[in-house]
This record gives sequence, C-alpha cells and structure tokens, in this order.
Amino acid sequence: MKRSWLERLGLICLLLTLLTLAITLTINARWLYQFDVEHLRLLDETFLSKKELLDNFDQLMSYLNLPWVEKLHMSDFPVSTSGAQHFYEVKRLFLLNYGLLAVTILPSFFYLRHLIRQKRLWTLVQPFQIAVAVPVVVAFLMAVNFDQFFVLFHGVLFNNDAWIFNPVTDPIITVLPETFFFHCFILFFVLVEIFYFLPIYFGK
Repeated sequence: MKRSWLERLGLICLLLTLLTLAITLTINARWLYQFDVEHLRLLDETFLSKKELLDNFDQLMSYLNLPWVEKLHMSDFPVSTSGAQHFYEVKRLFLLNYGLLAVTILPSFFYLRHLIRQKRLWTLVQPFQIAVAVPVVVAFLMAVNFDQFFVLFHGVLFNNDAWIFNPVTDPIITVLPETFFFHCFILFFVLVEIFYFLPIYFGK
C-alpha cells in the first residue's frame, strides 16, 4: 500500500522520536554512572568521596543538559581550554537531540493516532523490521572492536581531537573511563531495540 507524503513524514518522525528518546534516557542514566563508580572502582582514581564525585558529575551534566548554564564549572576538577571546547561541542549535540525529540514527538503522536483510528498499525511492521536490524549490526561492530568504534564515533561527530583528554590538565577523564561509555552504548542499543520492536509487536 503506497504511503502519502504525510504518512512518510510521520514515519520518519516516529523513528526519530524513538531514537532520540533512547539517547535521552541513556545520557541521563545517572544510575549507570553510580553503578560504574562501584563496579569500575572509580574512587581509586580520585581523592574524592562517592558523594563528592557524584556532585561533580551532576555539575557536568547540568552544564551539558541546560542551555542557560553557559559555563562549565566542577568543584573538584579543573577544565582545560581544549576540554572546555569538547564539552561545549557535546552540549550542542545534547541540545540538538532534545530539539529533535521536541520537534518530532507531536507529529509522531498524531501519526500513531491516525493509524490506530484507521486500524493500520500493521503498516509499521515492515519499516520497523528494517529499522530494528540497523542497531544490531552497529552493536555487533562495536562489540568486535570497541576501541576502534569509539575512535570512529568521535571522528564522525567531531572535527577535532579535543576529545582526547590529557589526565594531567583534565583529570575528569580518569573518572569517565572508556568502559563507562561502553556501558552507555550497550544501554542505548538495548533501549532503541525495545522501542523499535514495540511498533512491530503492536502492528502484528
């Protein structure tokens, strides 16, 4: 059955809504960082208590999440010019993600309501069967060689090497190890797979 351009737009919005929702839940998963503080023994890398470390993490996340927080300040971690540049670029990506979520969520709602009223949720099955396969492929490539994937990921999103932190000038990196980001990617892929599977389930 041929889709109208409005329905194609609705489908794209729904895909983006679910994708950006998965990203939003992942980047705000404070519980995951709390888990890794214990699991990865991050307190061994710093003189701070767990509460102090989490307070600094919260200060970083407030800067990244809130557009009105214009200057990054962490109580116990200095930030170099290069480090500040990278965090600013990350902040822009965070806000872009939130913007896409805000812009697409209402069209997605109306698109789903339209399909429900017409009893045509089944039309979501095929596109989401394709969509659900993409994260599986990317997750497999990540699992094969996360170091290379991590470098490639930064190469795609950033046009400089400011993300390569020097622990002497930016000691925050000692408590934000690569393994923590690996766990973040795992959480993201699990969430996006669940979200992309739901339209298949309800469509069938």
